[in-house]
Amino acid sequence: PRFPYRGMHLDVARHFMPESFIYKILDYMAIHKLNRFHWHLVDDQGWRIEIKQYPELTNIGAWRVDMNERHWNDRPLTNDRSNADYGGFYTQEQIRRIVAYAKQRNITVMPEIEMPAHVMSALAAYPELSCTGENLGVPPGGVWPITHIYCAGNEQTFTFIENVLTEVMDLFPSELIHIGGDEADKTNWQKCTKCQQRIKDEGLANEAELQSYFVRRIGEFLNKNNRTLVGWDEILEGGSINNTVIMSWRGEEGGIEAAKNGNKAIMTPGSHCYFDHYQGDEDLEPLAFGGYTPLKKVYDYEPIPTQLNDEQAKLIIGAQANHWSEYMPNEKQVEYMAFPRLAALAEVLWSPKNARSWPDFSRRMYAQYNRYEILGINYSKSAFQVKINAEADTLTKSIKLKLETDVPNAEIRYTINGNEPNINSSKYTTPV
Repeated sequence: PRFPYRGMHLDVARHFMPESFIYKILDYMAIHKLNRFHWHLVDDQGWRIEIKQYPELTNIGAWRVDMNERHWNDRPLTNDRSNADYGGFYTQEQIRRIVAYAKQRNITVMPEIEMPAHVMSALAAYPELSCTGENLGVPPGGVWPITHIYCAGNEQTFTFIENVLTEVMDLFPSELIHIGGDEADKTNWQKCTKCQQRIKDEGLANEAELQSYFVRRIGEFLNKNNRTLVGWDEILEGGSINNTVIMSWRGEEGGIEAAKNGNKAIMTPGSHCYFDHYQGDEDLEPLAFGGYTPLKKVYDYEPIPTQLNDEQAKLIIGAQANHWSEYMPNEKQVEYMAFPRLAALAEVLWSPKNARSWPDFSRRMYAQYNRYEILGINYSKSAFQVKINAEADTLTKSIKLKLETDVPNAEIRYTINGNEPNINSSKYTTPV
């Protein structure tokens, strides 16, 4: 393979996915020669991993009020636990089984335990670890800005996190442990006397450097246990941190900066690797997060930025597809967003750059679609959607309609009487 890290990320915090589906995903990854499963187990909307020392993380943090009838970003906060019955979590025994199953398929499972933000599920269980001590409950939907975060000035916070990570490391042999680090709004840190005292005591310039202190401290703890910290590119904002791996999602800038600083990086820019984005015409697709990332765009992705020299390029260890589940409430929708785009990224990460050919890939995908059919995968056919481009001719007062798909040499049939086209309809050969 061209890259050692060939990954798929799955967010089970927004919507819990059953153990049986995780096995399926690992099987599908193995078919595509992907070797890193990035398991997003913690977020504001759910804590999905059993921690023996802190049972309330799953007793409280794994469950929220079901508001699925409302839009994700139109769900009010609530700390009423009386009907918080939507969610779930994985027991440590289940996790051990999943990790062993993955290993048999040459896949390493990398857990993500978010911090200092995206942790409202943890703070619903242990509100004393926040700056305010408030219990805002487990959010049933989107939260923005994310201000209710761990208190960086409270020693209890670090004791808690280290105890959690100790159990996590016992479950996951992965050298890489992801700690998130993204989208932390520092408003509460600015007001918190403990956080301000920490800034003063440590000689830090501001709250951005306080986050770097936070990440560096956790990184040192992981290093002592022969593990390496992975974080989203925001962890660079307070200065670079040695012996960390940067996951570059806000474009490629984080990965470029990391490599130039001598850090390894995993490329996962929203432009090409966020598989929660639309892959076809929004009017024809199920609700998605936004953006537009069709199959061909994924296939055309080049993980090594041109700004890097040969030595720096070696620090780009791979890339991965991210499946954030705000709009993926069930297994079938995850499959629809993952396939066939995962096949495109798998080839990008395995094959030499000069061996890749979109027409050849498209031809070979017909056999892959047949495999998906046999496996019962709910794959998308969006690459075959017909785009209609109009061109006006003012001299003849006519409009030419050009029909095309991303898939080369696809046969297009059309009607001009409003009826649904079928195999007997006119075959498109030239603009109409």
